[in-house]
Amino acid sequence: MKLHILTENSASGKFLAEHGLSYYIEYDTNILFDTGHSDVFMKNAKKLNLEIDKIKTVVLSHGHWDHGDGLKYLRDKKLICHPEVFQKRFGKGRDYNIGLELSSDELHERFDVITSSKPYPISKSIIFLGEIPRTNDFESQTTTFELENGKDDFVADDSGLVIKLNNEIIIISGCAHSGICNMIEYAKQITGISKIRAVIGGFHLKHNNIQTQETIKYLKKQDIKELYPSHCTELPALSAFYNEFGMKHLKAGMILNF
Repeated sequence: MKLHILTENSASGKFLAEHGLSYYIEYDTNILFDTGHSDVFMKNAKKLNLEIDKIKTVVLSHGHWDHGDGLKYLRDKKLICHPEVFQKRFGKGRDYNIGLELSSDELHERFDVITSSKPYPISKSIIFLGEIPRTNDFESQTTTFELENGKDDFVADDSGLVIKLNNEIIIISGCAHSGICNMIEYAKQITGISKIRAVIGGFHLKHNNIQTQETIKYLKKQDIKELYPSHCTELPALSAFYNEFGMKHLKAGMILNF
């Protein structure tokens, strides 16, 4: 399996970066996971000699602009996502939409949209997780987001992928608003596999606080071979992870081989 980093907050070499996330996954089927917010993912894919036009399946981790606004550069593909990705949403105290630029009607016109709040098998080895149960007492306890009606937005549509590889699993997250530990536990539950090869993507941790320390404590118990917190994981939390795990910093243009 190969995972190509098309969009990340920083870049290597002559690749481009933006605040966003997009991964190209090569395995028993090829998948585009998220699109960032511009055509950066397409420009970097071209530099990597990847043909985005031939991709048949796009997975959207959740309905935020920095993960899905690049969809406007695509069409005529299968789009897999949670049914609540289409909502308008806002940062508390802010009056601009941080949801998707394209409306539900526009996305349904451009794509073959498949929505699922339950786990959805994409191939023999790749599963869209659907809605993540929030079962621990340290993740997803507060939110800085709200919906158009003023209610708190805990980003119920937040999801990811679990990939089965040689009796191990790889978990791929967009932002883990649901909590990366909750996501890992659910991936283990639905696959029946507890051995974790890698966890990759945004962890949505901003500070080296109690949540970050509890997350580190949990991850140390999992015996994960490779850990790649990225994108929305900010420097204080990244530093804490680096001190514990010594992981690589993900950058656009990198290729992970498993």
